[in-house]
Amino acid sequence: MSVNSGYAVPQARKVKNLIFAGLCLVSVMMGVIILFIVLYGAMHTGITRVSPDFLVKPPSMSNPDKAGVGPALWGSLWIVALTLLFSVPFGIAAAIYLEELTRPSKFKNFVLANISNLAGVPSIIYGILGLAVFVRWLGMGNSILAASLTMSLLVLPTVILVTQESLRMVPRAYREASLALGATKWQTLFRQILPNAFPTILTGIIFSASRAIGETAPLIVVGAVAFIRRAPQDLSSSFTVMPLQIYNWSKEPTADFQRNASAAIVVLLVSLLTLNLIAIVLRNKYRKV
Repeated sequence: MSVNSGYAVPQARKVKNLIFAGLCLVSVMMGVIILFIVLYGAMHTGITRVSPDFLVKPPSMSNPDKAGVGPALWGSLWIVALTLLFSVPFGIAAAIYLEELTRPSKFKNFVLANISNLAGVPSIIYGILGLAVFVRWLGMGNSILAASLTMSLLVLPTVILVTQESLRMVPRAYREASLALGATKWQTLFRQILPNAFPTILTGIIFSASRAIGETAPLIVVGAVAFIRRAPQDLSSSFTVMPLQIYNWSKEPTADFQRNASAAIVVLLVSLLTLNLIAIVLRNKYRKV
């Protein structure tokens, strides 16, 4: 009886492991299939509209054949660039302080718990916060600066959490060996810890950029314009973004505007896939170094 029960437990565990692995594989395949369906649907309808002129021309509500995504594309690029400029230095500095320069305490645990909670807050809440603080209280108006600061608040918790995890992944032996050889704490941080954590930090930064380029709700709240024919010229300019331009075209009843929306989806998806590919390539490159 004891021999049979001894063989029954490993066999049951093996079956459970196989079932779990199968469910994980099915989940991955579902995600891949959905991605290919979206790509095929967008490319089948809108790939013929994608051209250099489509990328630079302004939109048009009367002549869809001559419309483009120039202002929306430039608006998205401005938003992403300024968002990273504002969020990355503060996010990395905060993560370094919390992970390397402070000792465990109740206050630290409280801060970390709230940062984790902020990473899961719906994006439209950040839009309302940006509207109250940047647009109205600080008087920035419906500008690209107010939108970028709002998006910085959105991605900042993610940057902090990713940087913290990257710092934790650096073996403790690196720290101890550096300090044992006479290096200061700051020299150890900048010459040993950060260079080894940099590939993962860079990946998290690019993934944060991917999220920023695809967000719409907070930008609508802070004043993104649904239709604009000029690209942003400075930080006080009005703006629109690719997701909002896609929505603006997709609600039009004519087939030509639907084709423009599909073409804009292709441009947005290619941009997102390019960012993810850059993250993978840079991560692998710096890990080899």
